[in-house]
Amino acid sequence: MGAEPARAADRTRRGPRQATAARREEILRAAAATFGQKGYKTGSLADVAEQVGMTHAGVLHHFKSKEQLLTAVLDFRDAEQVAALEGKHIPGGVELFRHLLLTARMNAERPGMVQTYAVITGEAVTDGHPARPWATARFAALRDEVADALVAWHPEVDRDLAYQAAGAILGVMDGIQIQWLLDPDAVDLAQSTTFAIEAIVAAVLAGPDRPQPVPPPAG
Repeated sequence: MGAEPARAADRTRRGPRQATAARREEILRAAAATFGQKGYKTGSLADVAEQVGMTHAGVLHHFKSKEQLLTAVLDFRDAEQVAALEGKHIPGGVELFRHLLLTARMNAERPGMVQTYAVITGEAVTDGHPARPWATARFAALRDEVADALVAWHPEVDRDLAYQAAGAILGVMDGIQIQWLLDPDAVDLAQSTTFAIEAIVAAVLAGPDRPQPVPPPAG
């Protein structure tokens, strides 16, 4: 086979693959919107299919079940979060904390994906939810990564304290996102996230002898 026929054959093979990948991404974005607006249990494959001009069976051609579609949506969201990063993975040390602040700024421009994340992680606490293993593993990995980054940035910090701080940072980030989704005019997502992370890191660096401005509860 000559060079030109070979290139033509390659384009022919590549064309359908590219079209399929684009169609799958279209379905994933529609599913993310559906699950974000209606939740996983209430949002249906028919809702997803309607958004992309397909039949229910057409969606199942690309994703064999609703649970498989949810898993793909979660993977797609995670991939988008790190798509612009070197190695497509969150960095370590101080760069991780800069990444968290940048993520908050970026999330302010993509409320749909933030809503999907908030709804699915909220639902994941229920028994038997298909996203529960993903959410549990995700938080476990992130707590370790944030704690490791804090220790790498400040080696004098105790690892157990860094791990406690990591859980607090992830908790306030998600909590601020929920407040922002409910009332975006009342909460500045980027500024509030920055304030919370800086306050937690400052408390960690101050050590066990840091001032306690809030009196401990009595009893």
